[in-house]
Amino acid sequence: MKAAHEPRLGIAMVLVAAILWGTTGTAATFAPQVSPVAIGAVAMGGGGVMQALLSAGRIRRHARLLRAQWPYLLLGALAVAIYPLAFYASMRLAGVTIGTVVSIGSAPLLSALIEYRLDGLRLTKRWMTGAGLGLAGMLLLGLAEGSGDVPTGTESGLVPGILLGLLAGLTYALYSWTARRLMQQGVASRAAMGATFGIGGLLLMPVLVVTGAPLLASWGNAAVGLYMALVPMLLGYLCFGYGLARITASTATTITLFEPVVAACLAVVIVGERLPATGWAGIGLILACLVCISAPAKGATREADKAALRIGKRAGSRVGEP
Repeated sequence: MKAAHEPRLGIAMVLVAAILWGTTGTAATFAPQVSPVAIGAVAMGGGGVMQALLSAGRIRRHARLLRAQWPYLLLGALAVAIYPLAFYASMRLAGVTIGTVVSIGSAPLLSALIEYRLDGLRLTKRWMTGAGLGLAGMLLLGLAEGSGDVPTGTESGLVPGILLGLLAGLTYALYSWTARRLMQQGVASRAAMGATFGIGGLLLMPVLVVTGAPLLASWGNAAVGLYMALVPMLLGYLCFGYGLARITASTATTITLFEPVVAACLAVVIVGERLPATGWAGIGLILACLVCISAPAKGATREADKAALRIGKRAGSRVGEP
């Protein structure tokens, strides 16, 4: 009975992570002097280092396994460091709407492709239906949010911006997959996430040093930076790692399409923005995606969840340790 509820628990924890990540845009509005790159560096960099410190004991206990799997660890850490740089560069070159839609929307598809090619996992009809609904909703929501804005990108930067958005989506999919692969080899979820994000966070420290001076210009800016590192990144990725031990990376990245829904709703309620009808339609499609993905699996559609559950059995109780 407990094993039957593990995938649902994993889905719930990834959904909590997406909700926490969705607060970053609204939080950033309280520090307008801080550049998006600095926000990304303090969030992913500072949050990653704190996650490693919090999980230091578990990382030491799993040091032998982590050393044995160093290619996955290094690949994941590089992906963590590249992701925020590619994401924000994509928005700067192609515009906020296109950059966000390409970066976040491409991750589930790229994650599924990685699992198909490297893990041999088959794409189920349920996942394809849910991903289709989610991507359509993401597109509608992105277009609605950008409908009243002055384009922030340039024509010459469109193609490079889209390519950088795809790179951001690929790195997001990669660090999700490598973290899950470490868990498959018996590394506890917090050790896998802490080591991956700790190294990635250290790689982002030079970027933070160069761009982060405005974070120290006022108590408000410092509070925003601390919130970004502690809540969306530290707590959010702890939840995400817990979920990854129980569901596939492609399912997890699809569920995180809920992040822009949270961001849009907070922008309406707190910032006072208006969302057109197409945006609400997009939110409806993303919610339908979540219902489709989280519905109880039957028959062949259970195979991916069974594969994810085998991670926990292989790692023993360490995967679910607090």
